[in-house]
Amino acid sequence: MTDTMLGQAAVYLAAALFCVPVAKRLGMGSVLGYLLAGILIGPFCLGFVGHEGEDIMHFAEFGVVMMLFLIGLELEPAHFWRMRSSILGLGSLQLALTTLALTAGLLLLGLGWRGAVAAGLALSMSSTAIVLQSLKEKGLGSSHAGASSFAVLLFQDIAVIPILALLPFLAIQAGAGAAHGDAPALLDGLPVWMKAGSVLFAVVAVFVMGRYVVVPFLRIITKASVRELSVAAALLIIVAIAFLMKLVGLSPALGAFLAGVLLANSEFRHELESDIEPFKGLLLGLFFIAVGASINFRLLADSPGTIFSLVMAVIMIKAAVLIAAGRLFRLSFDQNTIFAIGLSQVGEFAFVLFAFINRLGIIGNDWTDTLMAVTAISMTMTPLLLLLNERMVLPRFGTLEREEKESDLIDTEHPVIIAGFSSFGSTLGRFLRANGVEATILDNDSDQVDLLRRMGFKVFYGDATRLDILHSAGAGSARILFIAIDNPATVSKLVETVNKHFPHLRIMARAGTNLDAHELLDLGVHHIYRDFLDTSVRAGVDVLSSLGYRRFSATRASQDFLKYDEAAMHKLAPHRHDESSYISNAKEQIRLQEQLLASDRAVNHSQNDHAWDLNKENE
Repeated sequence: MTDTMLGQAAVYLAAALFCVPVAKRLGMGSVLGYLLAGILIGPFCLGFVGHEGEDIMHFAEFGVVMMLFLIGLELEPAHFWRMRSSILGLGSLQLALTTLALTAGLLLLGLGWRGAVAAGLALSMSSTAIVLQSLKEKGLGSSHAGASSFAVLLFQDIAVIPILALLPFLAIQAGAGAAHGDAPALLDGLPVWMKAGSVLFAVVAVFVMGRYVVVPFLRIITKASVRELSVAAALLIIVAIAFLMKLVGLSPALGAFLAGVLLANSEFRHELESDIEPFKGLLLGLFFIAVGASINFRLLADSPGTIFSLVMAVIMIKAAVLIAAGRLFRLSFDQNTIFAIGLSQVGEFAFVLFAFINRLGIIGNDWTDTLMAVTAISMTMTPLLLLLNERMVLPRFGTLEREEKESDLIDTEHPVIIAGFSSFGSTLGRFLRANGVEATILDNDSDQVDLLRRMGFKVFYGDATRLDILHSAGAGSARILFIAIDNPATVSKLVETVNKHFPHLRIMARAGTNLDAHELLDLGVHHIYRDFLDTSVRAGVDVLSSLGYRRFSATRASQDFLKYDEAAMHKLAPHRHDESSYISNAKEQIRLQEQLLASDRAVNHSQNDHAWDLNKENE
């Protein structure tokens, strides 16, 4: 029943719909969910699809081409330039040292030098999807470890392109390209220098088409105002460039990336992204399912010691290189540990590279199966390694190292304690200090603490949820604790600790969303500040004023809106666990707010409202 392509596609999609939500719920990420779906339906588990599913695999590989096209679209030169030292310095150092170390190890294991270089480059990749999602979930995306991780991952994403361009030349030198059917008929029998010239011509052609053909072509298509034509045009661009790259023996992903970069600053960038994104997500998911189904678990069962030894060796080598690179770029111990462990796995691009390397004949099927199994297992270990680092390594080594400094530095007591000194907390702290009110400031990002100290702030490193840190910060005598921490779980833990041990302390807290505000209300916090609310309403006042409303009237309406919205937040909080009840009550509160504001507008307020509109003609 599943021998046909349609039957296989149905099984793949059903497996994805089952496994990906489960994996996301377990905190494993969508990539691992797709891999698990492939393992589940593969020949070594349920057997719904077998090795004959290569048609799906080739179809799904087009998702990788689309992904690299979108990466090119998102690579704005200005953003790249701002991060150039981290991207080019830290990223290139990690890739070069890791590739050298892994290549040396593979040579010792008996792999030929071409295969060792190709496999070393593939194993040097880290998982963009897993790392960024894990750091975001733990509230570390804006930390120094998060920024360094992003820089390395971005460099790796870019480096995939020259790596894909290099691999066919390794295959040509090895004399394996033709044997595996990957040398295109157009270039068969030509000398190497002519093949290299053809490659250069194809790359130049992509640049010329991107600059002088594609943009005018898209302008003509958009004038027709037919959505389907825009989608077809976006797909045609990628298919045509992929076909051109295939003709000259390069990876289609290379051409797609170059085209994306060329179109990054065009007026069609966002439209192309929205047109391609659904196809990319679906085909990329199918690719990872196909990869999961192709993992040779018979090999794992026959040689578990070998496979797991290789997994641990790869993780330790990558972590060692990352620790050294982080120290060179002056990351503190805790940030460097998060950085090194987070990027120590092998990434999803390795599957792409290994599939390409195998088709080129640079390494054989046995080595490909082994290294793909190593890649998949290392990816599944990443969430566990980050959890181990958070629970065991940092409390034992990272935090103790900082505690000696805390006992010396927290030497004053102030009536206000601010926990969390990101954008919200720092603005609050500056306002208080400008009005003569000093605050004791705590933050658990040591690099951020060092930076703020150099800027003149007296900030202390420490986990505000710990009772001893709160005692040192003077919570026993302080009057107000303002919580400006981004992570809701940390906020809940801190509120519970303060309510239990410092009941006299008035808690004021920032809430990132309405749901966060409801959580705080459940915890007994009554002074809640939704950081999006005041700014949004203030922007609304400016919009009304620009439309001709009197500024005093608009400001009065904004204050009424804030009052009604605050009341609605308290009324909705008891219904947040019942979605249908919450939606029903939210609609009722919105309707009530609009009625009250309409009634306020109907009142004939003072004619002096215009007194605020000074220099109105200049607005």
